[in-house]
Amino acid sequence: MSKPRGIRNCNPGNIRKTDTKWKGEVPGGDGAFETFVSMPYGYRALIKLLQNYQRNHRLKSIRQLISRWAPSSENNTEAYIATVARETGFGRDQSIDMKDRRTAMLMAAAISFVENGVKADMNDVMRGWDLL
Repeated sequence: MSKPRGIRNCNPGNIRKTDTKWKGEVPGGDGAFETFVSMPYGYRALIKLLQNYQRNHRLKSIRQLISRWAPSSENNTEAYIATVARETGFGRDQSIDMKDRRTAMLMAAAISFVENGVKADMNDVMRGWDLL
């Protein structure tokens, strides 16, 4: 059985291709989603994007962040929010700080779980944080 797309692309958050030039980005055969050289670089991008959502759009809660990350036009956003809340232990509407290492790592791991259906390797998540 083949690995989930986000794992194959070292892009655990399934970040769509844009004009953004990410650290660790490599040319890939996936026309729709970014491809990274390793999982830590994929986690770095995931965390960085969530930090940008907080800084630029003032999104403070799981509900706000995931509603932007996984819009209802493409996802079952309410189920996504519920899973991320369960996996992180944070309330759906609780204010969280994506500059906090533990919070960012829990969020990245939870999003990766929803996107790929497998638990994140926390060593990769930690190395992604260290690349910020």
